[in-house]
Order: sequence, then C-alpha cells, then structure tokens
Amino acid sequence: MVYKEVYKENEVLIRMVKIRKVHNTGGIICPVLNEVDLTVCKGEFLMIMGSSGSGKTTLLNLIGCLDRSGSSGTYYFQDRNVENLSDKQLSYLRNREFGFIFQSFNLLPRLSAHRNVELPLIYQEIRTSRRREIAEKMLERVGLSGKGNRRPVELSGGEQQRVAIARALATQPSLLLADEPTGNLDSRTGFEIMKIIKELHESGMTIIMVTHDQELAAYADHTIHIKDGRIVKDS
Repeated sequence: MVYKEVYKENEVLIRMVKIRKVHNTGGIICPVLNEVDLTVCKGEFLMIMGSSGSGKTTLLNLIGCLDRSGSSGTYYFQDRNVENLSDKQLSYLRNREFGFIFQSFNLLPRLSAHRNVELPLIYQEIRTSRRREIAEKMLERVGLSGKGNRRPVELSGGEQQRVAIARALATQPSLLLADEPTGNLDSRTGFEIMKIIKELHESGMTIIMVTHDQELAAYADHTIHIKDGRIVKDS
C-alpha cells in the first residue's frame, strides 16, 4: 500500500496490536474495539473516521492514555509498553508527550487565554515568567496575539479553539490528538482551524485526528475507517 511505501523508513511512534476494549454496564459486556492493529509513524497525519458509536473516540482516548479500563492488547509508544507504566508515569506521558484538542474546547471559563495556555506548564513546575513567555508565543502562533487577557466568554468559538490548540502546543508534545476539533464550528471557521492543524503537520508534528466529516480526510496522509470497533478500511 502507498502508506507503507511512504513511511517504511520512518521512525515508528505508535504500535498497537490486537487492541480490545469493552464496557461493563450492569454486568452486560459491550465490545467497543475489537482486535485493532495500528501503526503510526513520526511526522504522520492520521485521520480516524467513522460514524457515531463506531469506536473512533475510544481509540483516540486509548492512544492518549486517557482511559485504560476494560482494555487489552499491546500498545507501544516510542518503544515503551504503555501497559507496564504506572499511573504516575502515564500522567508524565500525557503532560509531556501528548497535546489534546477537544470538540468542546475544554477551557476554564474564569481564566484568561494566557492562563488557560499556561495550565499544562504549571504541572511541569516552570517558573511564572517563562510560562507567560511560552503562552504569548503559542497564542501568536495561532493568530491570537494581543488577546491573551480575554476570557473564553469574550472570544468566538473559533478563537476558543485556537486557545485550545495553543494550550496543546505549550508543552512541545510529540503527538497532537484532536477529537472532532471542528465539530462545534461553522464551515468557514472550521476551515481556518484545519489550516492551522495542517500547518503544524507540515512543520513536522505528528497528528492523529478523529472526525466523521468525509471532506476532512483530504488533509491527512493516512486515513482509517472504523465500524463496529474494527478497522474496515485503511487508505
């Protein structure tokens, strides 16, 4: 396949083997992911597509180590077996290696844009002046220079998502994980957000994005389609 020909010489960032995930609801076992095999190389832009309930967000959460309960299989990140990591090591991984972008922005409403971007840096015990410097730089990178003192309520939906992207980039992660980042935006604003994400990819960042919008597949260089917890198409 084209994907293998393009990336066969590249460094493997993620390798998942026979990943299964089930939900236990009142003693009833409901499979969510079933025997998923996935390899993602450094510098790749992977799009995970599927309808609601297909398992795509569940897979993204497993990749980002946000949820491990009810899962089985093997997951290697940078050649480290994630299943063997402690809760403390997983927290370190999430804070240092992963940047998260969500459909609902997940900004703290009482904090300014600057302070929202600084949040992941606080856990790294970076001094205040340096945090401020990084936040300003990240906001400038997403086109929000001069709006750092505004709270989320004073920003448009597109601007809030830009703040969320700046926050995700603040720790200089190895991997950017985006879950329906344009889902709450109009088409024009969504295009602007995708332009930023594409520019990040072109600068060398590894990106994994979940969407149900077929038109967005064109932004990625590798797309998988999930149905009923299985990868049914890999292109």
